[in-house]
Amino acid sequence: MVFMMIGIASAGSDKAGDTVNGWVTDSNCGVKGAAAGKEDCAKKCLEKGAKMVVVTDTDQKVLTVDNPDALKEHVGHHVAITGHATADSIHVESVKML
Repeated sequence: MVFMMIGIASAGSDKAGDTVNGWVTDSNCGVKGAAAGKEDCAKKCLEKGAKMVVVTDTDQKVLTVDNPDALKEHVGHHVAITGHATADSIHVESVKML
C-alpha cells in the first residue's frame, strides 16, 4: 500500500513549460507507426473513440493529450508542443508545426 501512495504522489508532480517534439496521432494504430502520411488513419481511429496522443521524437514515448481540442487541427502532423507534462500525458499550452 505504501508503494502505491508514493507512485501516485510522484506521478502527480508535473513540470510547467515542457517542450516536446513529436507526431500527433491516435492511441490505437497510430502509435505503431506515427509519421507523415498517417493523417487519415489517425483521424478515423480518433472518430471511433481512440485517444489523441503524441509520439515523441527523442524516445518514441507515447503521451496522452489531456486537452485534445488544442491539437485537433494537427492530427498526423509533426509538431513542437509546449505545455505541462507528466510521466504519461501532456496538457497543451501552445503548438507549432515543424
